[in-house]
Amino acid sequence: MKLYIGNKNYSSWSMRPWVLLTQADIPFEEVMVRFDAFTPESNFKATLKAVSPTGKVPVLVDGDLVVWDTLAIAEYLAEKFPECELWPHERADRARARSICAELHSGFGALRSACPMNIEARLPDAGALIWRDHPAVRADVARLVNLWRDCLQKSGGPLLFGNFSVVDAYYAPICTRLVSYALPLPPDVQAYVQHVLALPGVKAWLDAACAEHDFLAFEEPYRLHA
Repeated sequence: MKLYIGNKNYSSWSMRPWVLLTQADIPFEEVMVRFDAFTPESNFKATLKAVSPTGKVPVLVDGDLVVWDTLAIAEYLAEKFPECELWPHERADRARARSICAELHSGFGALRSACPMNIEARLPDAGALIWRDHPAVRADVARLVNLWRDCLQKSGGPLLFGNFSVVDAYYAPICTRLVSYALPLPPDVQAYVQHVLALPGVKAWLDAACAEHDFLAFEEPYRLHA
């Protein structure tokens, strides 16, 4: 299998299936396509359009099969590798886990827009201004706190459904945003964030992101240089 991804420092959607595959110890080949631009004539778009109908990352290629949506990739991997137990074992838990992943697909727009993923950066000053001036960001973080607390109380932790699952991979990029912008969190939720960031599959992505040293101005609304 091949997984096409963008820059590790910036590409939150690429991070999700990469972490899922790596943490579950599923072999795959990484194909990184640099974010040069997203215009039709860019090398990024030309490369991805040759692989996927959307011209976006991530894309999983398994033989003749192309899967180009993050949640679809997770579902495919869960079916192909049932022994990895990528979704929770109980049916009700699986339904809740899928709902939580789908909520991220369509929700948390204020947090994702105001705090783009930037793993190697530390932006507490920008984060303080965002927290002060964007009530929608505060509302998104409040929803995260309630969501994560509910899951952790039901599962007993340390992860959202006890053991590592698709849901933790899905929310790993959100954890990096909370750290990069130093957004305030209660201690129990902060402990979950730190546990996720310490997972071997997540840490491998974080280390590689920090080693890229590829400053892309159009991805950096709060900095003029690296």
